[in-house]
Amino acid sequence: MSAALLAPALDPAPAAPDRAASLPAAPVPPSPGLAKESRLPALWAGTRGSPLALAQTREVLALLGGEGMTGGRPVRARVVGTTGDRVQGRRLADIGGKGLFTKEIHEALLDGRVDFAVHSLKDLETELPPGLVIAGVLPREDVRDALVLGPAVPPVFRRGALPELPQGARIGTASVRREAQLRHLRPDLRFGLLRGNVGTRLRVLEGGDFAATLLAMAGLRRLGLEHAAVMALDPEEELVPAAGQGIIAVTAREEDVETRRLFAMIDHRPTRIAATAERALLASLGGSCRTPVGAHARMLPGGRLRLTGLLAREDGSFLLKRGLEGAPGDAARLGQELGAWLRAGSPADILP
Repeated sequence: MSAALLAPALDPAPAAPDRAASLPAAPVPPSPGLAKESRLPALWAGTRGSPLALAQTREVLALLGGEGMTGGRPVRARVVGTTGDRVQGRRLADIGGKGLFTKEIHEALLDGRVDFAVHSLKDLETELPPGLVIAGVLPREDVRDALVLGPAVPPVFRRGALPELPQGARIGTASVRREAQLRHLRPDLRFGLLRGNVGTRLRVLEGGDFAATLLAMAGLRRLGLEHAAVMALDPEEELVPAAGQGIIAVTAREEDVETRRLFAMIDHRPTRIAATAERALLASLGGSCRTPVGAHARMLPGGRLRLTGLLAREDGSFLLKRGLEGAPGDAARLGQELGAWLRAGSPADILP
């Protein structure tokens, strides 16, 4: 399987200036035979500097430290500034796409400033730079999108259901996927650009510029802000999420077998299977940040994998959704087949 999807896990074996994040080194129990642990080189994690990115990195570092898996090496975080974080007033599609959240981190990993990097999987390109692989994924958090209402929404409309939003309500978002699905459901809604980290978007919403916004439930939960959501939307019936939503992914250098083996030991197989199917669908469509695409895979009680895919026009005037089922071992093929079906059933203007 190519780096465009997920690198196979190894078998476990016996631009802006960077700065160290204010994250404590994960506690690592003393290893037998290591008299002076402090002399061992640190294992550095690259991360964005947003509160959510740092929370996700803490989760990875705590997992490594709690398992005592690093052979006594301290694990620390290094914040790497990204263009996507610095430029907030424009859509990602207008300034280069989702790679703007990862380009500088990829560079830090390739030149050795960090040993691995922690990402929201939905921010990772389907084709990683040569020499980098996805070394591991953590168990998926809540995959759903959450509706958050502003204070100006009258009490009669605050029960949470999307159809009950006020007529002509203005929604803040930077996601063409969310906007297209909402426009399809409610053509009367109006939209404005709302970007920034979770806290920034909540503050803008509180200021009254928008009636509502949509945020990933996973991010709200990781920040302890799930109370802000009035409802979470069903990922198959109401709002199909982005491929990889709710998943923390760790990238490493392909040649760094030691680090890859480390993350192979914590790689979560059900999440990897779901991510493989979703990213295969995304890669098969070859869409840009301007193309509304949704993907959600889940294991069924009988052990089969179900994948839901969505392709839409940005203005919501066209929306196609379908689900397929198959064996978990065929996750990549399932994604490719569903992507081909969506492409074949859509107007020519939607995809390049």
